[in-house]
Amino acid sequence: MRIESVNENTCMVYFGDQIGAESAGLVKQATDRLRRDMSDLIVDLVPSYTSILLTWDLEQADRFAMARRVRSAIDSDDHGSTGEGAARIVELPVYYDPEVGLDLEDVCEHAGLSRDEVVRIHSEQLYQVYAIGFAPGFAYLGSTDERIAIPRKSTPRLKVPTGSVGIAGTQTAIYPSCTPGGWQIIGRTPQKMVDWDSDSLALVQVGDQVRFRAISRDEFLELGGKVDEL
Repeated sequence: MRIESVNENTCMVYFGDQIGAESAGLVKQATDRLRRDMSDLIVDLVPSYTSILLTWDLEQADRFAMARRVRSAIDSDDHGSTGEGAARIVELPVYYDPEVGLDLEDVCEHAGLSRDEVVRIHSEQLYQVYAIGFAPGFAYLGSTDERIAIPRKSTPRLKVPTGSVGIAGTQTAIYPSCTPGGWQIIGRTPQKMVDWDSDSLALVQVGDQVRFRAISRDEFLELGGKVDEL
């Protein structure tokens, strides 16, 4: 673990440089402990791939005292009621079809696999939520199987429909709203990824795990999905 100052009341806490399950687990554990032990000081806490951005109330602690508190909280062996343990698994239904999977055929061609094989490989993986960013509720998930990994589009779309599921490199993401984007779209979920009335806002949080479940067109429509949304 490494702590670096950003300004007088903000620091970055690093847990290595390699993106993966191990660093993601450390970030989740540290996030739980900081929220438990330092809620009286923390103004904002943003976990990401291998780090946590932490802002605190400067009137209560300077950066030296804060660094000591951070280390003490993270290194604590007293798990108490942190909720540490197995990650929450969120299952998301996805309609995989060129009707909504705007780049599904391109992904199949790039991978040299059939549509059924691409869908099976993508949906059998258990993904880790590494970060939330770009847009409210936009979750970066990893890692996508190397067999279906594909670079981002050279020219991003001006509009990617809400609920679109895409691949970029070895990451997968769901577009929570209609925005520009360059990910390779292979399907669409009818599940709303953002609840503006919820305190947590996003359906999934850093540290959660996501599993995709392939569904038919009929089920997609029954669950509120739209095939003509732009």
